[in-house]
Amino acid sequence: MKLFAPFKIAGRALRRNKMRSLLTMLGIIIGVGSVIASVSITTGATKQVEDKVASLGQNVVTVFSGNFTSGGMRGGWGSAPTLTIEDARAIKNEVGNVVAVSPEVRDREQILANGLNWNTQIQGESPDYPQIRDWDIASGSMFTDGDVRSLGKVAVIGKTVVDQLYGSDDPVGQTLVIRNIPFKVVGVLAAKGFNLFGQDQDDVVLIPYTSHMRRITKRTFVNSIMVQAASKDTINLVQNDINTLLRDRHKSAEPDFTVRSQLELMQMATATTRIMSVLLGAIASVSLIVGGIGIMNIMLVSVTERTREIGIRMAVGARGRDILIQFLIEAVTLSLAGGMVGIALGMISAQIVAATTGWPTITPFAWIGIACVSSAGIGIVSGFYPAWKASRLDPIEALRYE
Repeated sequence: MKLFAPFKIAGRALRRNKMRSLLTMLGIIIGVGSVIASVSITTGATKQVEDKVASLGQNVVTVFSGNFTSGGMRGGWGSAPTLTIEDARAIKNEVGNVVAVSPEVRDREQILANGLNWNTQIQGESPDYPQIRDWDIASGSMFTDGDVRSLGKVAVIGKTVVDQLYGSDDPVGQTLVIRNIPFKVVGVLAAKGFNLFGQDQDDVVLIPYTSHMRRITKRTFVNSIMVQAASKDTINLVQNDINTLLRDRHKSAEPDFTVRSQLELMQMATATTRIMSVLLGAIASVSLIVGGIGIMNIMLVSVTERTREIGIRMAVGARGRDILIQFLIEAVTLSLAGGMVGIALGMISAQIVAATTGWPTITPFAWIGIACVSSAGIGIVSGFYPAWKASRLDPIEALRYE
């Protein structure tokens, strides 16, 4: 019974001034609620960005042509044709931890099919492309290595192209025309939607890269090379090995290519959400500090109001430690109760934001634990001085207090 006596006394003291207790908790409620809501929103935004980056492929390293210096002229990505099919083959055969490679050739063309026309992206790729991009084939199949060797007139098309040219008809087995050359549709890609840069990924036609280079554009260089590393842990190793290999192959004083990894893209894409998370967290932390100051203020007032009560308790045998614990319990109870209400309020606010704006929100369970611990910590920190002050009161002086 003695063990729980301080809790009972603290509970009676808080119930005696319900409105004041509620107003004291308000700062903690607003602070914790703000933290939980902001973390939920920014975590959801970060997850959405990560999903968009993941839709570009799994463990992808991309080599871009260009980045040259010649006769005083300088250029960046894509400013000069410097990558070849042989480079792609060398990467696949000589670089370790590489599981798939696709040389890329890209152009926009007007295509014809079913009595309709549509301007879309024509991409020359290898059969490894769906594996690299983690892109399922909804119907039909991907073209084969045999199609690449034979400059096959075959195509795999995206959902947007299907909608624009074929409607509800099954396009597999039908023909589309690119620059007066008929291509047979052998497969349809599963819908992917828009990517991180706002581009419709489904508005695309894939053909063998050899067919693109020999039949469509008559070029000898590729725009880029997509490479899939064996795992996320090997991406940096693959990136470094590709740099070394292509430097040796191109024998140029400065690299005439640029190698970028999916990890770099992820870091750039999530930088903004990280900054927003820090800013929102800082603003919410101010509310928590204000809430802690409010608790300290009210507890100091409570000590002053209850000086005579403290003197009576000490006169009948209560020690300074007992008084300290009692007032600490009151401060922690106020803070924890405010934290619990704040967590609930923050989660509800996040759901309201998600429902009204369509933004995804995720509340990490770790942050709920952090909010609880922070609330208790604020209660201890803000309540310690008032509790210590109460425990140091002289019983005789306290009894005389009016």
